[in-house]
Amino acid sequence: MKHYSVVELLGDGISSELSESVHAIAAVLPFQIEFLQVDLSSANRAERGEDLYDEAEVLMKRVKVAMKYPTETTDTSPNKVLRERCQFSVIHRPVDTIPGIATNFTRPIDIDVVRIATGGTYEDAGRRIGRDTAVSLRVIERVPTKHAARFAFKLAMQRQGGVVSTSKYTIQRATDGLFEEVCGLVAQDYPGIPYRRELFDSLLAGIILHPERYQVIVCPNEYGDFLSDMVCGLIGSIGLGDSSNFAFDDNGAVSVAMFDPAGGTAPDIAGQGRCNPTAALFAFSSLLRHLGEQEAARALRTSVLECISVGETTADIGGSLNTREFTAAVVRRFRGSLTVAR
Repeated sequence: MKHYSVVELLGDGISSELSESVHAIAAVLPFQIEFLQVDLSSANRAERGEDLYDEAEVLMKRVKVAMKYPTETTDTSPNKVLRERCQFSVIHRPVDTIPGIATNFTRPIDIDVVRIATGGTYEDAGRRIGRDTAVSLRVIERVPTKHAARFAFKLAMQRQGGVVSTSKYTIQRATDGLFEEVCGLVAQDYPGIPYRRELFDSLLAGIILHPERYQVIVCPNEYGDFLSDMVCGLIGSIGLGDSSNFAFDDNGAVSVAMFDPAGGTAPDIAGQGRCNPTAALFAFSSLLRHLGEQEAARALRTSVLECISVGETTADIGGSLNTREFTAAVVRRFRGSLTVAR
């Protein structure tokens, strides 16, 4: 039996329930997943400090693949610390319309948001100048931009779509200008891929008016954060999105990958069996695809979607199942899909 090792980064709130759902799926896979756990809960971070991050960094760089659950941001953001230590430069968030979920937006969406994982306005918390003024630095770097642009164009090749780069390049002429300059240069290496640039505010309106015009969107850090949440809201819930984080070596190959649900810790429902593990299962599907297990990845995502389409889901998206019941329904379909595939 094939064997894979995966670093599992535990967190806060609903983290343990999401982990339980992922383990239930892993238990029926036709290969073995060994989860190497690191407790990144706020209590353990407070107790162990930098030593805990040292442990996580060493393990992630050795194993090269990680599954992370939501963590509470206290003095620092664990996501930000891990991105810096593992040198993640690209965040990928796929967002697709999910049949069976009632939404305020009825047009179909199939968008891949590719976001630079570093820089932007998130690099500097800023400082006060006197009582009434505050400033912060905005950072755009050529290498992470190049990684994000190449990732976007390769993704567009796979899905036979186009790439849109977006920023406020007419206003932020130096920073966003550098971002668009690099994207334009990378586009020259992919002459068969349709490419255009759009101002970010115009793009937001464009997605709502004509979502079919957008396939892969590449953007700086904070723009990608805003955009990902908006498009997830259009399909029904921010909690439906999963995220992939990638670091690259000098040859452009992925050196470390981390997969996680995009939602938060949801402390108000933690431990009550009410959380929706859809995003965590989508993230695990993306992890399986990254490992090369395409069949299992496809079967898992399809099983989740089939459950939702017939109403076998949690209360937050119109169902009546608790977390374990929904997971069990997915497992039944998933096991059946794997049996048929054999």
